[in-house]
Amino acid sequence: MIEDELQLLEVIREFLEEHRDSAVKEKYARYFVEGYDPYGTDGKLLDERRKEWFSTYDNKLGLDGFINLGDRLVASGKYEEAFLAFWLVTRYPGHLSKSIFPRLAAWLENGICNWAMVDSFSLDVCAQFLLKKIITLEDMTGWRVSPSKWMRRSAAVTLIKPAKNGMSISEILGFIRPLMLDEEKVVRQGLGWLLRELWKIDRPLVEGFLLEYKDTCGRLIIQYATEKMTAEEKEKFRRTPRKAVKST
Repeated sequence: MIEDELQLLEVIREFLEEHRDSAVKEKYARYFVEGYDPYGTDGKLLDERRKEWFSTYDNKLGLDGFINLGDRLVASGKYEEAFLAFWLVTRYPGHLSKSIFPRLAAWLENGICNWAMVDSFSLDVCAQFLLKKIITLEDMTGWRVSPSKWMRRSAAVTLIKPAKNGMSISEILGFIRPLMLDEEKVVRQGLGWLLRELWKIDRPLVEGFLLEYKDTCGRLIIQYATEKMTAEEKEKFRRTPRKAVKST
């Protein structure tokens, strides 16, 4: 199996090298201030080829082999390689298990390196484990204190789909409390995005939660969370002005 994994890895990288396009790289680079290292391969072209690779190697590698291959692809930090790893895993929705969740989660600390990678991985891969009730929030508690800002962002973004599919909003709010004072911009953006989606589901509960943190959390969280509110609704989430201290 290892030989097949290495063979496919070589095939993938040869293809990506042959189809480099600096124009594509330059077009999207401005969206990634944290880092962006692509080949610049045309997406439609890659989509066609990845289906061929899966068809050819499915019986040889299976989910376990593709995860091993994914370890190598994600670790490279290359944009297209990471997304290919995510896509291959999603070909096996019925074979996901609790034992492989930590293996996949390790990608957040070993190669995933920008917001687009995190969000795709969170929404398309990690969320499936919660939706299928393979794991619970308890299995993600360590994510909130990870040294990796990407894992901490994922702790929030992964919950968007489960929230829309009936997961307890109260439980989610309790889970993200330890993240509300996080100082990383990308984590704050992820939290704000999640809270905006939760607000659409249960406005009173989420507004009460935001009122608790409006004076202490990063303003970016409030900005994103209240984006769909009216100007009047946003007004109550302004930071309370500090009283001036009179000199004596």
